[in-house]
Amino acid sequence: MRMGRIASALLPLALALGLVAGGCPAALASETPDAAAAARAAAQQLDAAATALAQADTARDRVRALSETTRAFEAGLEAMREGMRRAAIREQALLAGLQAQQAEVARLLAALQTMGHAPAPVLMLHPSGPAGTARAGMILADITPALAQRAQVLRAQLEEMQTLRLLQDSAADTLRRGLQGAQEARTELSQAIADRKPLPRRFVEDPVRTAILIASAETLEGFASGLSQIARGEPDQGLPDISHRKGALPLPVQGALLRRAGEADAAGLTRPGILLATRPHALVTTPAAATVRYRGPLLDYGNVMILEPQAGLLLVLAGLDQVFGAPGEVLPAGSPVGLMGGQEPQTGTIVVQSGEGAGNTRSETLYIEVRENNQPVDPALWFAMQEG
Repeated sequence: MRMGRIASALLPLALALGLVAGGCPAALASETPDAAAAARAAAQQLDAAATALAQADTARDRVRALSETTRAFEAGLEAMREGMRRAAIREQALLAGLQAQQAEVARLLAALQTMGHAPAPVLMLHPSGPAGTARAGMILADITPALAQRAQVLRAQLEEMQTLRLLQDSAADTLRRGLQGAQEARTELSQAIADRKPLPRRFVEDPVRTAILIASAETLEGFASGLSQIARGEPDQGLPDISHRKGALPLPVQGALLRRAGEADAAGLTRPGILLATRPHALVTTPAAATVRYRGPLLDYGNVMILEPQAGLLLVLAGLDQVFGAPGEVLPAGSPVGLMGGQEPQTGTIVVQSGEGAGNTRSETLYIEVRENNQPVDPALWFAMQEG
């Protein structure tokens, strides 16, 4: 079983994140307090995930622990990428500064070398006699500390560049192992979901009615309005009210906001939902306890998961590669509902992209639509939105 290998992969990533948070040069750390805080939070999340993995006994426990582990890997890898990106930017800035001052640096080194090799009597001689020697001595006394200070700044910049390079080399190796650990965690998660005991169900899906509804629906609205027709044996009691969490629900996947509700895409089309850019194979979870109303392909949305956290409220998640769960199942908050598709870039590609921008490897998109009483509403009313 690979659980032990997954847990062992968490430790070096957590240690590396601790280095990102506390071992960066002071200049970089002071410029990026948010990145350092994110690295510390990710390291704590990884520690908690390792503990949960060690204590997981049943298949249901493993699903919960592996979900936490996958999210921890994703947060940790994101922090590593961001740390590498900022380190690369800082290194480039230092290098550009040194190149711009190349002539000044050459003069400084020449002056220091001359002063270091010239004998003391020669330094004090002046052609105009004792008075000139005295004036030269006074000037030299002023210049020497300035040269020493400039040399100290140059030495500190060169040492910082060396530290940044070592950090990036170490982070690249850790990132490579972290990506492998994350993939193993996703594989184990899929297996644990298959192995766990059936979850409680609110209704049983009628497959014939479902097929008819899919074939006849021309829009998401038409499909959503007919969802109640595919359920058998659904109890009359209502679902819990989560209106008090309006505006505070966590997004179901870690990603960057690409389009807000109603914003036109490249073709000029608008949709009432939001679009998030995600990393390949990112884990998608339910933001609240919810009933699965539908899972599977739908229209031009790809694989779709429709969740009902309260009566009359539907969360539509579209564009997944894999989907977990079955219609009628009641999922606890934070349960995995699917994985995004795509291919992870090679580690070397990530290192190059780290210096170009953080969004280059977010190749997948998840569409999120919220419907209240069969009417679309802006998801920003329900979710705690995060820019970038």
